[in-house]
Amino acid sequence: MRALEQANRVRLARAELKRQVADGEATVAGIVLECPWEAESMNIADLLMSQHRWGRSRCRRFLTSISMLETKTIGSMTERQRKELAGRLTGDQDRMAA
Repeated sequence: MRALEQANRVRLARAELKRQVADGEATVAGIVLECPWEAESMNIADLLMSQHRWGRSRCRRFLTSISMLETKTIGSMTERQRKELAGRLTGDQDRMAA
C-alpha cells in the first residue's frame, strides 16, 4: 500500500510540474538545474515534451544534438550534462561551455 501511495504522490507531482512548464510558470532548464525530487526519476523526453510545440520529433532532434538518450533520467544526469542542456535550452553560451 505504501508503494502505491508513493507512486501516486510522484505521479501527481510530475503532472503538476508538467502543467507548470506548459503554463510558463516553470522552465525545463530551471527544473533540470534544480532537479526537484519529483523529477529525479523522470525521463528527460517527458519533461521536454511538456513544453508548447515540443513533440517527439523535436525532442529527438534536440537530444541527438547533445548525444543524450530520451530515456535518460534527470536524476542520473551529471552536473556538466545539466548545465549543457540548460544552456542549450536558454541559449546561454557561458553555461554550455562550463
